Amino acid sequence: MSQHNLNIRYVGLDVAKLSLQLHLAGRFHLLTNDAKGHAQLLKRLRAHPGAHLVCEATGGYEQPSVRVLHAARIPVSIVEAGRVRYFARAQGQRAKTDPIDAAVLSAYGTTFQPAATAPASPQQQQLADLAQRRRQLIQMLAMERNHAEHYTDAFRLRQTRQLRKTLEKQMEQCDAAIATLIAQDTELAHKADRLKAIPGVGPVVAATMLAEMPELGKLTPQTAAALAGVAPYNRDSGGQNGIRRINGGRGAVRCALYMATLSAVRHDRILKEFYLRLRAAGKKPLVAMTACMRKLVILMNRLQIGRASCRESV
Repeated sequence: MSQHNLNIRYVGLDVAKLSLQLHLAGRFHLLTNDAKGHAQLLKRLRAHPGAHLVCEATGGYEQPSVRVLHAARIPVSIVEAGRVRYFARAQGQRAKTDPIDAAVLSAYGTTFQPAATAPASPQQQQLADLAQRRRQLIQMLAMERNHAEHYTDAFRLRQTRQLRKTLEKQMEQCDAAIATLIAQDTELAHKADRLKAIPGVGPVVAATMLAEMPELGKLTPQTAAALAGVAPYNRDSGGQNGIRRINGGRGAVRCALYMATLSAVRHDRILKEFYLRLRAAGKKPLVAMTACMRKLVILMNRLQIGRASCRESV
């Protein structure tokens, strides 16, 4: 541990919809998850120079606090909830309450010293919000279509047609807003053009990758595959070799990669040959498809780095 790290105090923050549980210097503080609570959070943290806050990704409830902390230039790390839970169990901590979780987050930070999460630019945050809204509309539309399969009366059939038209119109509005946002930002437009140059990657997939995986271009191939959820993990023990399986990652990214790969293995020479070679070797279709998805996300990452000759090396 460096001398610089000795001055860091890792602070756990358990985030709920309405409350914040802070574990700071061995003491617990219950705050509200609103503007008043955020002001109190900043006041307490500023009394401890070197404070580095650690919280979990909680489906968006953490974002208001994170934005306030970034604006105040207080480092904050958003960590994966599953890793924190495994860390707690490794310590023998099976109970789960808000204060316990906050203390575990402090201990997790002290042990692993996670890197601070970089603040998103306003354009990147807006793109992420639009992409999230588009996913919500897709889910609502799919749900309504499933419900409509069982409707037989004229009243419900009429209403579901009206609702589906509204949802489809709002999806078109989201697509237009996303396209406008990307076109107006030089950096995003350049990144999107690089992604769309790949066969099988259209505007929707490119926008999804930029929104859900802004780290593209700054990752190792292994990390890119892991974040996308297409990295195979060993399951070996002694003389037994288990089946490699993918696990974790970002669901929205994996879905976008799957749709892009379906097209790419038909129209891209390199991925098509790779897919056919795996199938000829006896790999199941889904296994071969996942391997192609891994190739594709690694290619996307390298293209964002800007290496001219990366294509043939993937």
